[in-house]
Amino acid sequence: MALLNQSVLVLNRHWLAIHFCTVRRAIGLLYTGLARVVDDSFQTHSFDEWRELSAARTDPEMIRAANFSLLVPHVIVLHSYARRPPQEVKFSRRNIFLRDHHRCQYCGRTPPREELTIDHVVPLSRGGRTTWDNVVLACVRCNSKKGNRLPEESGMQPRQAPQRPRWPVMLQRSSGQRPRSLWQRFVDDAYWNTLLREE
Repeated sequence: MALLNQSVLVLNRHWLAIHFCTVRRAIGLLYTGLARVVDDSFQTHSFDEWRELSAARTDPEMIRAANFSLLVPHVIVLHSYARRPPQEVKFSRRNIFLRDHHRCQYCGRTPPREELTIDHVVPLSRGGRTTWDNVVLACVRCNSKKGNRLPEESGMQPRQAPQRPRWPVMLQRSSGQRPRSLWQRFVDDAYWNTLLREE
């Protein structure tokens, strides 16, 4: 069932966004008492309370079981998990793909994953480094066309200047679906805007 694979934002016990899980996993955490659902008014609900609340609602995002229906939760808060979210985004291939939306930063196409490479805007042989602000996704064709040249020499500038992404942006992109309004309240740029160290 597609609803069970949707993303649910997970908060630690201090109400800080830490990651996403599937609806299936969230329901398991609710059922075992390890988490509570957070609704639009920031009220929390146990599994039984959420089930009762769901019974009075009609919603397209409803999971139907044999003897009850359950609204799909969008945010849950864990009872005892207190770890804080990372303040820096790990420099990894996966996160470069997320930052650049799986899109070639030169031509703007979104080819299959195997046709994307990581390009050094300033090539290593020309003094470039492997850092957030010098790598972008490039399709094989654009990477070959640019070659070992500087952007000015090749006439190929990235569509967006590469930079280190912030944790909340990466958190939302990792969900794999369109952000929900309730998520935004916990992943607010003003709240999460912290300076990050260069690698």
